[in-house]
Amino acid sequence: MFKRVKNQVVRWVLILIYAIIIITCAIQLNFLWLFGYSPTQKDIFLPTLNVSSELYTADSVLIGRYFREDRDPVPFDSISPSILNALIATEDVRFYKHSGVDAIGLVSSVVSTLKGSGRGGSTITQQLSKNLYKTRYQESQGLLGRLPGLGILITKYKEWMTAFKLESRYSKEEIITMYLNTVSFSNNAYGIKSASLRYFNKQPSQVADKEAAVLIGMLKATTLYNPIRNPKNAWKRRNVVLSQMLKEGYLDDAKYQQFSKDSLGLNLNYTDVSGSNDSYLRSAVEKWLDKWSKENDVDIYTSGLKIYTTIDSRMQQLAQENMVQQMRNLQQRFDNIWRGKEPWRDKSGEVVPEFLENQARQLPIYKSLMERHNNNEAEVFEVMRKTKDMEVFTWDGMEKQSLSTMDSLQHYLTMLNMGMMAMNPYSGEIKVWIGGIDHRFYKFDHVNQSKRQAGSTFKPFAYMAALESGMSPCDKYEDKPVRIEFVNNKNEDEVWEPKNADWNFSHQQMSLRWAMARSLNSVTAQITNDIGWDKVVEMAKKLGITSPLASVPSVGLGSNDVSVFEMVRAYAAFMNKGKRTEPILVSKIVDANNNVVATFESEQKQVITPENAWLMSYMLRGTIEEPGGTSQALWEWDLFQNENEIGGKTGTSSDYVDAWYMGVTKDLVAGVWVGCDEQSIHFTSSANGEGSKTALPIYASFMEKLYQQPELGVTFGKFPEASVEIKKSYLCPSPRIRIQPDSLTLDIEEEMPDFESITFPDIIEPDLTEQN
Repeated sequence: MFKRVKNQVVRWVLILIYAIIIITCAIQLNFLWLFGYSPTQKDIFLPTLNVSSELYTADSVLIGRYFREDRDPVPFDSISPSILNALIATEDVRFYKHSGVDAIGLVSSVVSTLKGSGRGGSTITQQLSKNLYKTRYQESQGLLGRLPGLGILITKYKEWMTAFKLESRYSKEEIITMYLNTVSFSNNAYGIKSASLRYFNKQPSQVADKEAAVLIGMLKATTLYNPIRNPKNAWKRRNVVLSQMLKEGYLDDAKYQQFSKDSLGLNLNYTDVSGSNDSYLRSAVEKWLDKWSKENDVDIYTSGLKIYTTIDSRMQQLAQENMVQQMRNLQQRFDNIWRGKEPWRDKSGEVVPEFLENQARQLPIYKSLMERHNNNEAEVFEVMRKTKDMEVFTWDGMEKQSLSTMDSLQHYLTMLNMGMMAMNPYSGEIKVWIGGIDHRFYKFDHVNQSKRQAGSTFKPFAYMAALESGMSPCDKYEDKPVRIEFVNNKNEDEVWEPKNADWNFSHQQMSLRWAMARSLNSVTAQITNDIGWDKVVEMAKKLGITSPLASVPSVGLGSNDVSVFEMVRAYAAFMNKGKRTEPILVSKIVDANNNVVATFESEQKQVITPENAWLMSYMLRGTIEEPGGTSQALWEWDLFQNENEIGGKTGTSSDYVDAWYMGVTKDLVAGVWVGCDEQSIHFTSSANGEGSKTALPIYASFMEKLYQQPELGVTFGKFPEASVEIKKSYLCPSPRIRIQPDSLTLDIEEEMPDFESITFPDIIEPDLTEQN
């Protein structure tokens, strides 16, 4: 065909054009996998940025972000002219004149390279194509790309083609905006907004000329010209950018002379609104969304989503502030008990030998020192016992102290921790989530990861199993010694004789309501034995306990490990007419274009009868209303205005290792756990370590503060009326005390359901010792 063309010049021009067309098509199609991947037309129309997703509360407060690259794109009109001028003057002076590839600049770069100056010829559009589509990355290379020299030519050609495509699709403003939103500025700052905040504590729209010069100067080599790590290099590079701005007319000589002598002017005081961007709540949402992310092939770290949680920021803040106040007091009490003594004790109260050393052996520094000291452990511990200045977490903030590594380890091990969750029992929306005292130092989430013995908070499941089996709150058991013979899991005969917390038995006939109110082990053990241990386990599973439960005689007393999350879910069924309500932590997800891509609602299932659910809520009120009820300490707080009703259950595991409180109101179900992460470190007696002394005050003070802000949706009031006819007897003929906040009033219900009120001004409050 080309032989027909007589003119040799024209013939070679045609050959060149055809060759370019063939090569272009081959590269575009990745012919025989020789050239690697090239961006398609769809890629050009829908460029993908690794954009961070944002985490919001239900009331739209930003509380965290998910990112692999800390990127927060901004529109063109949010970028200061100084940044645009510095970029164009330094990287692409003919940006507004070319169509993606600057032929003049390309020739100039070849000439400068031959002269040894190494000036680049890539336009801003070419650099954008490289950033967006990774044209130089290994996965974009084909078979020919592995050949030295040829690979870079193919890559460059891809960049040119992609640049032309971008220019044909987007305006110059859109291209330069996309570029500034994609480039890296080191220190995990991606995009101009993250960089301007990180280095100057300014929004991109506020960045001035000399600050813009620092940022744009980094683009040549982000590590070499990092103003934090290499300030001298950054200062020199900034002045190069300023000189380019002077040359291109963006600065006058006076400003250049002034700016080039100034310091870098960094402002590193910026604090992200999400704090350290690492929190129990952020981690919990990530885990909660794991299934949804996999099912929908969504990476929340790169998708630029807005994730709205069900958390109420105001409730969360109240709970956080209350936690700090209460845990500070508890820690002081704990420290006073163990001051000058080693708190790690075994079941017999003896000091656990080598406890601290065994903990130290699990530290990364121990392994590092062992390598350095040729596995000489004596030398390693000698080093770890040398004091040095360090900062440690305290309830008065970070404090500088002179401590050894072993001292520091002991300090953190003997800090009390806690977990708290509160949720709407009807919608399943989680309103408060506190996974621990500080996520920086205690990563383990004590709401859904930590599982501890539930103690007496588990007892309502045994009583609910009894109600479901046909019993009523007024059925009676005697508070007496119990002896249960059984075969254990080793196929051995065993005898279990549970004791009440005070080691006494009244031998009194007690209704189920009164016995549960007093948390009597003797009655709970009898009920568990009568209805069957398996029935108690089955009931707990129905209500939402998913942890493994050993079916043993003590199951009703809370001998198994469970989480706060599970317990709140289970207690919510008592308030929601017997429906197990799955807690939800995320309400909706919105994409970068403000389209709602997912909504979440609680799944509910009827697991117990509405009648028995209402009766259990009535029995939980008994812990406040019945004589010796374990929740009567709640009267110390302002919680009972307008005939307000609260139900609850304290819990304490053996040796006061774990302390619990579960509280229910008409609007909210909440659970609190308190204890040390290491179970050999704990309180020593009921006077300081049981649930009514540790977990209950956290719940009570939180609710008191919450009731002071009725606009948050939690208000005083009675429990909901029964939705079905209550056929079982529940106005039990047993003594019942109601302590009024103003005048102490003793209401006695004898064998008749009528009430006779008698006021005793000088009455001494009964012993409220918790039974476990």
